[in-house]
Amino acid sequence: MTRLDWLTVRGTDLVDESGAAVRLAGVGLGGWMNMENFITGYPGNEEDIRRILLDRMGREAYEAFFEAFFRDFFDEADAAHLASLGIDSVRIPFNYRHFEGDARPFELKEEGFERLDRVVTLLARHGIYSILDLHAVPGAQNQHWHSDNPTHRAAFWKHPHFQDRVVHLWEALADRYRDRPEVAGYNPVNEPADESGEVLPRFYDRLERAIRAIDPRHVLFLDGNKYSTDFSAFDARTEPLPNTVYTAHDYALPGITSATEYPGTTRGEYFDRAVVEQTFLRRTGYMRRTGTPIWIGEFGPVYSTDRSQDPWRLRLLRDQLEIYRDHGASWALWTYKDIGLQGLVYARPDSDYVELIRPELETKQRLGIDSWGGSDAGVRDILDPIDAVFDAEFPGYSPWPWGRQPHIAVLVRHILLAEPLAERFGDRFRGLTPDAAADLAASFLFDRSIERTGLSDVLREHLQPAVARA
Repeated sequence: MTRLDWLTVRGTDLVDESGAAVRLAGVGLGGWMNMENFITGYPGNEEDIRRILLDRMGREAYEAFFEAFFRDFFDEADAAHLASLGIDSVRIPFNYRHFEGDARPFELKEEGFERLDRVVTLLARHGIYSILDLHAVPGAQNQHWHSDNPTHRAAFWKHPHFQDRVVHLWEALADRYRDRPEVAGYNPVNEPADESGEVLPRFYDRLERAIRAIDPRHVLFLDGNKYSTDFSAFDARTEPLPNTVYTAHDYALPGITSATEYPGTTRGEYFDRAVVEQTFLRRTGYMRRTGTPIWIGEFGPVYSTDRSQDPWRLRLLRDQLEIYRDHGASWALWTYKDIGLQGLVYARPDSDYVELIRPELETKQRLGIDSWGGSDAGVRDILDPIDAVFDAEFPGYSPWPWGRQPHIAVLVRHILLAEPLAERFGDRFRGLTPDAAADLAASFLFDRSIERTGLSDVLREHLQPAVARA
């Protein structure tokens, strides 16, 4: 196994043991230990779909599927591929449910730690750091599916019980990894959304003390409020927390909407490199004011199925990578593997798994059920009358965090319509034998996946310019 240096914060830099500045260039491993609907194709949130799959498949086939899935989604060949691109770090998102259950809180499950250990170890063999990212917490830290939230409420901030469980889990993680430098650090809560802005900084203070009591050495990577775009909750702090990186998420609007060009106008606003840079500067103002390192924990465009928009979307990505280089920022591109929307590699469209769920994928697209990469064009006949009622009755209603239209989209598209479709999705898996279930999961093996070569080329050009020119 390659021996990796301990990393630490020194002023505006992450540095290795020799004191040399380190700029992390990474990806997120979305969809593995924290499943997401657009990544593996199901509707709704992870807890619900796993409950439905267990009901339809039965215990034996269900366990065979997920045992194979957790192994095949990321294995040795995946780590080798990332190393070949020049990637030096992987942000590993995980759901708290791998480590404890709601029926038995505070009773930790060894299998979750073993699952995480396997990938941390294989990444280290290829000279790649891991950053541990708690992506879904008890009670949900934000209002959306990626925190495994079946509702539109973030209950985590209102219930000390949920917060106690997260502190307990991080104490266990800190104890497990305290002596492992191949773990670059801990990303304790992904994309928090604390409407008050008051609980988050207090919770971070508490969590930092708890982790440091066990593990004083690892870097903390702390997300900002409002999905890691707003750091005003920390303005009252006179000094940043020690050995801490504050991390912004920096999705550029043209890359994640139904835009048709870049540079160009998206939702009435013109975007070019200068505008994208100004957004980055706004989102990272806290880091630059406090003289701490910058890490962009998530960013990156989604891609069209017909590939016609790839050139301008990849140009947007190049601009972002150059901006980060100019400002000395580390980064982690979202995401490594999926079924075709955003991944560096993706399951083949003719794979057994994608073929099995294709009717539900088509329904999801038609009804705009997925928030990420979906469109509401097919359900305007539902949404327009609702908008009309709000225009007439509640014209000033703008709920936190994103306002009225995204709020209605969550309730109608991503909950109301997703719930019955999840039941139908589960029906596709009824009657599978354990062997057939494991074969479906094997659709995510690296050697059965398709590489998004244009994206690979951009990363190689950025990370290995001399190799790319050869």
